Amino acid sequence: MNMRNEEIERLNAAMKQTSDKRLYERYLAVRLRLEGHTFEEIGDLLSRARQTIGLYWKAYQTQGLPGLKMDHSPGQPTKLTEEQRKQLAAMLEQQQPADVGFEARYTWTLPLVAEWIKREFGITMSVRGISAMLKRMNFSFTKATYTLANADEDAQVYFKKHTFAALKKQVEAEKIDHLLFEDESMIRSYQALQYNWFPRGRQRKVPTYGKHEGAKLFGAINYETGQVHHREEEKADTTAFIRFLQDLLSAYSSGKIALILDNSRIHHATELQPFLTEHPRLQLVFLPPYSPNLNPVEGLWLWLKADVVNNVFFEKFYKIKLHVSQFMKRINQHPLDTVDRLLVRL
Repeated sequence: MNMRNEEIERLNAAMKQTSDKRLYERYLAVRLRLEGHTFEEIGDLLSRARQTIGLYWKAYQTQGLPGLKMDHSPGQPTKLTEEQRKQLAAMLEQQQPADVGFEARYTWTLPLVAEWIKREFGITMSVRGISAMLKRMNFSFTKATYTLANADEDAQVYFKKHTFAALKKQVEAEKIDHLLFEDESMIRSYQALQYNWFPRGRQRKVPTYGKHEGAKLFGAINYETGQVHHREEEKADTTAFIRFLQDLLSAYSSGKIALILDNSRIHHATELQPFLTEHPRLQLVFLPPYSPNLNPVEGLWLWLKADVVNNVFFEKFYKIKLHVSQFMKRINQHPLDTVDRLLVRL
């Protein structure tokens, strides 16, 4: 056995003996280097900077295995105190750049954070250093999301803790046989463009004719089974909604159905009442106003659009329906995936 193989065997033995995750990572980095991998390759594999891997290797070359038993990260020490980091974290979470003197700026970028740190603490930090520090502080670069300003948080909490909890108990007691969520959405001939993998320096081009054809979709998810039901309509009016309710009554030909849905006008329409009177086993349960976050069908629409609608132009209306039907058929073949993706957190 040559010397390099002996070193690898010693590292393997050390990796088996240690319970320290950081130390295990250092042993692994050195072993990979001995096996011929570059610092860059190892850094990509371990999600560490190339320079950090280089420091591991240098420590091993000068001191052997004991040199890897560091009681701190080998990278550059943070330049902010714990109190300063807390102040930075609170500012990033609670304020926009415009709130703290950066006129007409509403997105925190690393250069802006560096400028704020320089202004507030008199400390100069590199963009890369700030990025690493923010990751250690459990921050990530994420897209903002809209929230409805009129939403009543207390009403939403009450719905989850009381209304929905009571419905689930009725299902367990077999007083409700089928518990479903329902919603509507619009699918246009060209919906939206989204990020996708493509050769660097080029963009995927989606040809269009300037048309705006589309379909109104009605959708429902069975809370217990993950089964999805849908119907395409030209209009999302009360008549179309009644047709979808008839579909659900046919799909669940016996037993009581509780249907959770939002406060759309068509859900409260006067024309709907005779139908509900005629079918007493169908119960509508309304979400608090402005609460799409409580309806998993909203997640279904996002899933549908991301998978088969975005980055596509449908020159014929029937092709929209075909894509939607294929998507619904595919996910209904694996309903537990729908449960895991959309329902498990309810």
